[in-house]
Amino acid sequence: MAIWERNFECCHRDELEQLQLERLQSSLNRAYKNVSFYRHSFDRKKIVPEDIRNYSDFKQLPFTTRQDLQSNYPYGMFAVPLREVVRIHTTAETADTPTVIGYTRNDLKNWAGLIARFLTAAGVTDDDVIQVSFHYGLFTGAFGLHHGAERIGASVIPASSEQTEKQIRIMQDYRTTVLATTPSYALILAEQIEKMQIDPKTLMLRKGLLGAEQWSEQIRREIEQRLFIETFDNYGVSELMGPGIAGECTAHAGLHIFEDHFLPEIIDPTTCEVLPPGSTGELVLTTLTREAFPLIRYRTGDVTSLDFSPCACGRTLARMRRIQGRTDDRLTVKGINVLPQYIEKILMDIEGCEPRYQVVAKREHNRDSLEVHVEVSENIFFDEIKYQELFRERVRSTLAHRLGLRVEVKLLERKTLEDELKRSGKVVDLRLL
Repeated sequence: MAIWERNFECCHRDELEQLQLERLQSSLNRAYKNVSFYRHSFDRKKIVPEDIRNYSDFKQLPFTTRQDLQSNYPYGMFAVPLREVVRIHTTAETADTPTVIGYTRNDLKNWAGLIARFLTAAGVTDDDVIQVSFHYGLFTGAFGLHHGAERIGASVIPASSEQTEKQIRIMQDYRTTVLATTPSYALILAEQIEKMQIDPKTLMLRKGLLGAEQWSEQIRREIEQRLFIETFDNYGVSELMGPGIAGECTAHAGLHIFEDHFLPEIIDPTTCEVLPPGSTGELVLTTLTREAFPLIRYRTGDVTSLDFSPCACGRTLARMRRIQGRTDDRLTVKGINVLPQYIEKILMDIEGCEPRYQVVAKREHNRDSLEVHVEVSENIFFDEIKYQELFRERVRSTLAHRLGLRVEVKLLERKTLEDELKRSGKVVDLRLL
């Protein structure tokens, strides 16, 4: 079984932990000396990097949150001068203030190397033709996979977000062997292939590298049966780097976290106490090698658990279970992070909308959709149908424009949502049912 960097991926746990501590010291010093946010955070705790001699000391350090990153927009969290930053990305979320992430040349080199690890673990080689069907832009996904594939010598097709029929034509004509996309788009491709009466066995496709969304084993089986491919899950967080933090190997027994670059913890999201190995809780990650954008104890909001036992593939890196949910109300729709608080802010800026609303995520015919139910004032709800429809369209178009997503809107009478909100809350994700 091929392994990209055997000396790191298969090293003894004692050696790995020593390497982590050495790299942690370097990362802490970089953050403390160059990022005022971390300097103030450490000073408030009366801690300097030299105080951190072991993992017990490390647990004294404060957490970093998404709000902290947004409060330091755009470059407040950078640990190097802007002249040393050779790439800038942002998070794919629906807030007015995204998180801006910087990369040095060495950061990009490491990023490509970590993607190369995941691709190799999935059995991808320099003989493969990889079709990257993620959108190329400020979002990190496409570029990370692209450069990692080039690192292993594979042929890369930057298909981006071309129309579905054109994606299939590319698969046929360019002899794509590996598809990199979201699970929901893989199902859309499968549906269109069937509509076009193309036998998927006539395609050269053999593997799918799927991410940027939560997906289940049931969805995995459906994709594999309809496209006749083997699928591999991968995990990324744009704030920390992008894809390449963890990925599945051919054993399909969890996602290997690349612990020589990211120090993982599982905490109780309520008490913030570190939980013992095997416990389910919120994943917290610390970067060990990032130069431009080091993050210390970053709360991802993703719920999972860690398995530190060796894998059948020979790797000794911890394996994380597929993401089980979120500790907050954030939704990911078509690869975009949707924040309910931001939707509320938009609605409250529209005269006639009442404070009560509910966000519903659906999946119909393998397509994700977002629906917003909002109470409106009596004069709007009881107005003539044509004026009510004009108002609904105004709300819909405003949301769609600000979120960058197609949104359906239902207008409701005042107090209609009161009981429903008590039962289900402001966010309902029907895709997980």
